[in-house]
Amino acid sequence: MTAVAIWRALGGSDARRRSLWGCFVGFSIALWTKTEVVRIGLNNSSVTDASILIKHYSAGAAILAIMYYIVAVYGQYPADGEMARAVRVARIIQRAATKTALASFGLMTIMFFTIVDRSVPSDHFVSDHAGQWGATAYMTVFYVYLGSASAICLYQWAGAFRREERGLLRGGLGMMAFAMVLGVVYSFGRMLAMWVWLADPPSYDVAHKIESSTEAMQLLLFVLFALGVSVPASEKGLRRARAWWALARLYPMWRELMTAFPAIPMEPPRSRHRELIRRDMDAELRLDRWIHDVADAIEKLRHHVPENLMAAAKATATRDAVAQAYWIKAALAAKAEGAPAGPVAAFEQSAATDQDGQVAWLRRVARAYEKSSPTQAQTLLTAARSAA
Repeated sequence: MTAVAIWRALGGSDARRRSLWGCFVGFSIALWTKTEVVRIGLNNSSVTDASILIKHYSAGAAILAIMYYIVAVYGQYPADGEMARAVRVARIIQRAATKTALASFGLMTIMFFTIVDRSVPSDHFVSDHAGQWGATAYMTVFYVYLGSASAICLYQWAGAFRREERGLLRGGLGMMAFAMVLGVVYSFGRMLAMWVWLADPPSYDVAHKIESSTEAMQLLLFVLFALGVSVPASEKGLRRARAWWALARLYPMWRELMTAFPAIPMEPPRSRHRELIRRDMDAELRLDRWIHDVADAIEKLRHHVPENLMAAAKATATRDAVAQAYWIKAALAAKAEGAPAGPVAAFEQSAATDQDGQVAWLRRVARAYEKSSPTQAQTLLTAARSAA
């Protein structure tokens, strides 16, 4: 949680990112207060059981951040659209979330310093205070807040899960929704147990077992939530990585084409290293631009080659992508020799209908282009000119 909080702090400043960052910061602080050294140190400080109050403050702030995240996600849709009900819920959350959180924190603080028995530092707050009305009242406020917020998140994410068609994102929403199921069971289950213990105080061992089992449930909640929230970012990161790798593979052919026609690119090609590490443009957007640059250059090269160059390339190559690579290499050689512009020569484009298909095809062409030699290009040009 701490690592993700640091990572997200560097990821941007829009409402969604800020909300998720606040959520992970709050949860990471809450988890640190559960560690033995921090827990015992705080509980034995001048403010007895301080770890409990800090943990509940931070967890409550994290839940509030999730509420704002939901508003940022669902509040942008038009009220009369498909997401109308989700929008209405998001707007209700926006009006009530902060006030409810502040009221809950204020009431918890008053109870913590007045009616909760803190005469002896506790190591396991729930089991140590089993059967005590002050601690039960204090925890009831927290659990009602936590459980209600979890139920709202469950409602939103379960609905989004049913509507989502993309497999990876659907899996992330499913994990987030199930995490909130655990949150509801954890909150109201613990609250019910503490009220039952008021009427029938349990032994310490029984209370501790129930506390430990629900604690494990909460830790699973954290894991599922972190994984579920990270899926969209992982999906986007995977797309960027694929785009970056495609740029690396296309660079040699793209650079030679842009050098031959310097008016096509928006700016002169940089070195491979500088092109791959530049951050002023998203990798997917640059890849789309490179695809169009290559297509424009090929269209211009068609005016500088013999009509039957493609037929000669296909007769030499075993695959269509290799034939295109040979054609480009020979066409660039003809352009470099000063071949004047003439009629448009034949050229067979790929049958790809989307960007993924175009990228896959161009990568095969670029691979064959790197393996081809100037000698092959000259031989192919000579054969095409002789046949003409």
